[in-house]
Amino acid sequence: MDNYNRDYRAMQYETASTAVAENTLIKNVYLWMCGALVITGLTSYYVANNFSLQEAIFSSPLVFYGLIIAEFALVIGLTAAINKISALTATLMFLLYSVINGATLSSIFLIYEIGSITTTFFVTAGTFGAMAIYGSITQRDLTKLGGILTMALIGIILATLVNLFLKSGMMDTIISIIGVIIFVGLTAYDAQKIKAMLGNAEINDTTQKLAVLGALTLYLDFVNLFLYLLRFMGKRNN
Repeated sequence: MDNYNRDYRAMQYETASTAVAENTLIKNVYLWMCGALVITGLTSYYVANNFSLQEAIFSSPLVFYGLIIAEFALVIGLTAAINKISALTATLMFLLYSVINGATLSSIFLIYEIGSITTTFFVTAGTFGAMAIYGSITQRDLTKLGGILTMALIGIILATLVNLFLKSGMMDTIISIIGVIIFVGLTAYDAQKIKAMLGNAEINDTTQKLAVLGALTLYLDFVNLFLYLLRFMGKRNN
């Protein structure tokens, strides 16, 4: 009987410890995501209000496209090298990406009124939060949905490239609508995937790196959802 009680208490302790670790890792995912969004927002606002930086970035195609390439390189590099780098390096790469992304996104402050940017941000935050909660608590397997949405995302990227030449307002509206739907769905899918990935995990360097990757994924979902909503809700500067 004593052995049974000891084993039972040990099992309870292990279960509780696992739950604490899982909650801590998932909390870190959302904290890092929110921190990166704050950095992006502050960087965008600072660049938009600094004429010298604006001119340096947007007057030179070499600089602007260099920053875009740097963003892609950081995301691909972080994903590809995640097993070889430390959690600290992964976090720093993520934060660097958020700074560069903030610089390239600063143009929205030049195009849209600050009031409509703020409104769209809060709408995005509410929508994102609702879908992230849904993805985390639903018992429905969203794996198939994720695959469909990923294929749809590739489709609208190609459609966007085509529309750069066609300059069709109707196509732009359709792309924006589909973009919102895709990233609303991807938010729920990624939230579920991250919870499953970090479930029953211990806190160590490997799981911390996975949490950073999860934060990057949700960060990208949030930013893209915001940009597509801004195309609808944003009031342009005169």
